[in-house]
Amino acid sequence: MSSKILIADDEAFIRQLIMQTLEPLEDDGAEILTADNGETALQLIQSERPALVFMDVMMPRMNGFDVCHTVKRELQLSDVFIVILTAKGQEIDRVRGEEVGADVYMTKPFDPDELLELAERVLKA
Repeated sequence: MSSKILIADDEAFIRQLIMQTLEPLEDDGAEILTADNGETALQLIQSERPALVFMDVMMPRMNGFDVCHTVKRELQLSDVFIVILTAKGQEIDRVRGEEVGADVYMTKPFDPDELLELAERVLKA
């Protein structure tokens, strides 16, 4: 399995924070990729096939729900584990996350330890 992780968020600060959180995985050989919009995220998922994607919902060019739907439902890339990581915490948003095929729905602010544990579990699976 790929040990690539994609962080897709339009906020540079959030991308940096997640990268710092996942830094211990780089020591174990994981490669961290980043995208600042949904269109680039989709292109990277198709070309790099990361094992794990942390995806914001509200991004330019293509939102995270649409990227997730394309990856899971249209391209049927079930081996790509997608975590929707967003400030959108309402139940309707969680349901939408399930409908588009997200594996996990997490809200910001996130617990860095929880994020790292999740990433370790996914990469070891």
